[in-house]
Amino acid sequence: MKKTLLIVTLLCLSVSLFAQTENKEVLKKELSEIKAEISKLNQKASVVQVKIDRQYGWKISNFGTIGMNLSNFDNWYANSKPNLSSGNISIIHDVYAKLNREKYFWLSYLNLNLSWKKSYNKDKDPKNKGFENKTDIFKIGSLFGYKLTEKFSVSALMEYRGSFIKDFADPSFIDLGVGMAWKPVSDFYIVVNPLSYELILSGSDKEYQSSMGAKFLADYTRKFGKLNFNSNLTAFVSYKSSDLSAWTWKNSFSYLLWKGIGLGFNFGLRQNKQEAFNNKFTYYPTLKNTDNKLQSFWTFGVSYAL
Repeated sequence: MKKTLLIVTLLCLSVSLFAQTENKEVLKKELSEIKAEISKLNQKASVVQVKIDRQYGWKISNFGTIGMNLSNFDNWYANSKPNLSSGNISIIHDVYAKLNREKYFWLSYLNLNLSWKKSYNKDKDPKNKGFENKTDIFKIGSLFGYKLTEKFSVSALMEYRGSFIKDFADPSFIDLGVGMAWKPVSDFYIVVNPLSYELILSGSDKEYQSSMGAKFLADYTRKFGKLNFNSNLTAFVSYKSSDLSAWTWKNSFSYLLWKGIGLGFNFGLRQNKQEAFNNKFTYYPTLKNTDNKLQSFWTFGVSYAL
């Protein structure tokens, strides 16, 4: 009797285990089919999202960097200037607006680069002048392209650069031109405008010359996880004289740490002989004899994205 009961129990247990195993395999298969359907739906959703991004609305990005270095010394005799108050504050802000449609695209950008410096030696300087504006650059541009193919377009570019706080818009550089645009990959634009005119507006005490020339633009924006990167290169080659040519290359990096706040690094290079000639800190007899030194800046600080 006991043997019979044991055999029946083992049979029931075997049947139960077999049923559970079979049921588990069925559930696994069902789960796999559901995941496959989800993957297909995600792919379809991505395709639809790309179409929406291409056909409707502007994509706007807003980010910047604030760099700050402040110090104050009172009777600190280890320094050559024991009573010194100094500081540097820099603000760099970029705005990009992009519109991509089936037949055309539109890219607009704005860059603001401001910095203030304070250096007050309490033992020698009669008056504390506070923070003085040192860098003051305001640049705005707009690129429109009519697509011939997905990568090549007939384009028109307008770009303005001038001062924002001190000596507002004096001088003002206005570039207008038409040409071709090439978009080798997403968010990378290369523009060549062989028919371009640079109009320069300035006060009567400054000597700037407007001229015809070729305008070049290369702009690339990319996001790698938490790292945001932008590089913008503009150049104007004057047909009248190489002394009237100029170029600017600006780069921005930001690493996100928490809710739009992170670390930012910006650096830029520029050469502009007319600016060097008209600068009040340099004295050259003529534009031709001006030393066109390389201009540069860099800023490291707290970055933000709005």
